[in-house]
Amino acid sequence: MLITHASQLITLSGGPQRGSDLGRLGIMEDGAVLIRGSSIVETGRTAELLAKFPAEETLEAAGRVVMPGFVDPHTHVVWAGSRAKEFEMRLEGKSYMEIMAAGGGINATVQATREAAYETILGQTRSRLNAMFRNGTTTAEVKTGYGLETGAELVQLKAIRELDHEGPLELAPTFLGAHAVPPEYSGNVEGYVDLLVAKMIPAVIAWWQENCPAEPLPFVDVFCEKGVFDLEQTRRILSCAKDQGFPLKLHVDEFENLGGASLAAEMSAASADHLVKTSGEDIRNLAQSDTVAVALPCTPFGLGDPHYTPAKEIIAAGGLLALASDINPGTAWCGNMQFVIALACRAMGLTPSQAIAAATINAAAAIRRADRIGTLEPGKQADLLILSTDDYRDLAYRFGGNLIQTVIKKGVIYPSASQA
Repeated sequence: MLITHASQLITLSGGPQRGSDLGRLGIMEDGAVLIRGSSIVETGRTAELLAKFPAEETLEAAGRVVMPGFVDPHTHVVWAGSRAKEFEMRLEGKSYMEIMAAGGGINATVQATREAAYETILGQTRSRLNAMFRNGTTTAEVKTGYGLETGAELVQLKAIRELDHEGPLELAPTFLGAHAVPPEYSGNVEGYVDLLVAKMIPAVIAWWQENCPAEPLPFVDVFCEKGVFDLEQTRRILSCAKDQGFPLKLHVDEFENLGGASLAAEMSAASADHLVKTSGEDIRNLAQSDTVAVALPCTPFGLGDPHYTPAKEIIAAGGLLALASDINPGTAWCGNMQFVIALACRAMGLTPSQAIAAATINAAAAIRRADRIGTLEPGKQADLLILSTDDYRDLAYRFGGNLIQTVIKKGVIYPSASQA
């Protein structure tokens, strides 16, 4: 299949973009891209590729933008239930941590998810994933973390794997047993850390080797934050996971700066995420590593918090910056990467080109798939979007709607993603 006459073919060629290099879109006017099977074979000017492949079946972009599919490298999309009541409580003046201390927050979703039937979890999650796909996300990282006991965490892991195989949205799994301290371990954080290290992480390995031995291990993530897991507890959990071959991720500095970003860099984590209260020293340490700084602007937006990830400081230090939705039931029930891009431009000062690169190739690097997705280059997976506009800047300029006309996932066409 030869996609022709793109007003702007956004290739983003050349790999992840660090520091001031962020925003190099590699635009080709009147561009074309040749797909064979599930892979990209060639890109070029429409006239050149039509002359080179005259018998190829064509898909007419008709003067619209063609670009890589969005990669969402931080989601909590597998859950059951709702926390709309907490949203109202926040509007009444309660803080996130106050709601959590009163039995709400993450543990409220833990209870609902533990009690839900497996088919209910699948059904609710599938609906959210389909909405993400319709809005242009073609690959997403997905975390457990609403079970917080071995059996319930493995149920979430099973759901992630089943939905990944079902598609069309491709999923990268993460074990987040250290998302919060469950109610049964209230006041005994060390006891829960002992459980994670001695039983839960080994159980994940055993389940994974039995059910998907040919697939790489999932990431292991920890919520390093005051009132959750401190720096040394985080180090202990991650060291256990790393010793057993797991790649790492971290939640850090959402509310307070504990040094988690520097720990992420030290331990060669794939990413450090949130980074709202991150110090200058931590930013410099991240920038000197290959750990991707993942900003989640929907979270402070959802909390009504004026503080966002210091994107300009991360860029100035030479860091790798990515964007993600953080879709979750407590603070950011939004999986629309188009809105994430628009918000990042307004709240974090990114340009449209920087935000697009952060939501594609750099986001792919945050889940260690930059060699497969995130750009339109020969040999890459054929994950593309055809927009309903001729100017990529409209992704940031216009917001609140859906500018995706067509999603192509692994070479399969989904017009208006209506088949998702």
